[in-house]
Amino acid sequence: MYFPLQDIEAARLNLDDPEHLRIHSIETFGTHDGPGVRLVIFVQGCQFRCVYCQNPDTLDVKGGTLVEINELVQRAVRQRGYFGKEGGVTVSGGEPLLQRSKLLALFQRLQQEGINTCLDSNGRLNNAEVHALLAYTDLLLLDVKHSNEEWHRKLTGLSNKSTLELAAYRESTGKRMWLRYVLVPGWTDQEEYLEEWAQRFSAYKTVDRVELIPFHQFGQHKWEAMNMPYPLQGLESPSAAIKQKALAIFQRHFKNVVLK
Repeated sequence: MYFPLQDIEAARLNLDDPEHLRIHSIETFGTHDGPGVRLVIFVQGCQFRCVYCQNPDTLDVKGGTLVEINELVQRAVRQRGYFGKEGGVTVSGGEPLLQRSKLLALFQRLQQEGINTCLDSNGRLNNAEVHALLAYTDLLLLDVKHSNEEWHRKLTGLSNKSTLELAAYRESTGKRMWLRYVLVPGWTDQEEYLEEWAQRFSAYKTVDRVELIPFHQFGQHKWEAMNMPYPLQGLESPSAAIKQKALAIFQRHFKNVVLK
């Protein structure tokens, strides 16, 4: 494990200082994390240890900066004119569900202002607090990293059980969801598991978009800057053939598949 899981600190992250979110950074005019133009808040802290993580600087739950929830709401209100019909606020990470109670307060305020809310999550948790947050989440972007339990543990260090359960819960609510899948050669490109992943979600009525995201080496320099060994040193991005194979499998099961 290249960075400790910080279980105790992660639990405190949801409870300490309820008026503030611990964030890593903010993107003012994001166009990659949900529909339209969005204010994207990248929160600090994550318990997945993905071998391809492009933002290892967001892992430490004690890092980042504390920002008042009210300040974030006011910032979104000032930017509201740029959102148009589809835009709004996305909270990404790190892993937002580690600060679920605070995000509930943020999303409630945003919806009171008529601002669309979007949550970009790996599904690390699935409990009553998360369900309360999802009730105020207009769109869930769920990153389901692998359908196979063993491979998911190799990839992230943790089980995929809560992620799959959260997907099923979201489907039961009838509220919108996009699914994301990172295509990593030798890790997530096995044809049998691509088919298994697609079949698992093909009947979901709430999934109106699937994003297929090819692996890249953009995060390697961050690992090096943090003096951490990069697990995928030298691994190339998926070839055109690998991408087309995965795309074809997904397109057999979903109407709207986007190759990023």
